Amino acid sequence: MEKAVDALMTDNVLHHFLSIYSLNTVNYKKLGDFENYVFQASKDGEELILRITHSTHRKLEELLSEVDWMSYLRSEGVKVPKVIPSQNENEVEALEAGDGSVFYASLFSKAEGKPISVRTPEFNQELFHAWGRAVGKMHAATKSYVPSPGIVKRMQWEEEELLTVEKYIPKEDQLIVKNTKDLLNLLHTLPKNIDNYGLVHTDIHSGNFFYDGKDIQVFDFDDCCYHWFASDIAIPLYYSILYKFKEADPAELNFFGRIFLNSFLDGYQLENEIPGDLEKQLPLFLRLRDITLYSVLHKKIAPVDRNPQLLEMMKSIKDRIERNSPIYLG
Repeated sequence: MEKAVDALMTDNVLHHFLSIYSLNTVNYKKLGDFENYVFQASKDGEELILRITHSTHRKLEELLSEVDWMSYLRSEGVKVPKVIPSQNENEVEALEAGDGSVFYASLFSKAEGKPISVRTPEFNQELFHAWGRAVGKMHAATKSYVPSPGIVKRMQWEEEELLTVEKYIPKEDQLIVKNTKDLLNLLHTLPKNIDNYGLVHTDIHSGNFFYDGKDIQVFDFDDCCYHWFASDIAIPLYYSILYKFKEADPAELNFFGRIFLNSFLDGYQLENEIPGDLEKQLPLFLRLRDITLYSVLHKKIAPVDRNPQLLEMMKSIKDRIERNSPIYLG
């Protein structure tokens, strides 16, 4: 989290939201603080997830559209967390910070199952199949989604601020700026229809779901937007490779990628038809994720806070962007 926002995120802000959602104000645990502040807290013996967002990251209308879509997906049988209202029956609560900006909070049920590391035996073809089935079901459901009355549609993919890379990356990275603009122009030429484009999660990596041995339950819908379904398929592949292969032989990496993708798509097509031109589009969206990740790492993590492992990863990402090469070649 940016240091300016951290300075505003006081204990008073946290305890205000804990209280307004009737959560235990003594026993709670911080889970993360990269783009949002995420806490695990209890209510009547049940563990719940409290997320606090600063207005520099999301507007109120964006948060309301997010929880509206989550509630719709849940009503369609997709395994996603339940949105839990506050004492005031609000799905999003607001509190003004010391400088006049605003913190927002939402409360969710805790996902069923457990986290799965890329290093564990459970990170296997059975999981990849369940992963694909979950994403396919979400895509099938989203084709019929219409925002509730009063809800503003979630943003389109090109509105993502991280795509304005020149705001965050070093000035000398001009080749990255050029290659980003070239890729964006190419993506704007791709066809859109109900079977390949809609409101999607956009960030379904292994850190954003739990697994119960049969099904996965996806959470963290913070980045959801209107995007190609192919991008939502590229992201699981991208992060599985990124997390699993810090240093690897390209042949080994691509061998794993084929196994992952085959199992994932076998599961996906049980719930939804595989998008047309996926094979051609997949490399484009793998490249796009390199760009957004490179951008957000520059935005969120100051140079003095980057450890050697992160610096090496950023160097690899930069190299791929400059070469217009995806992380997985197929």
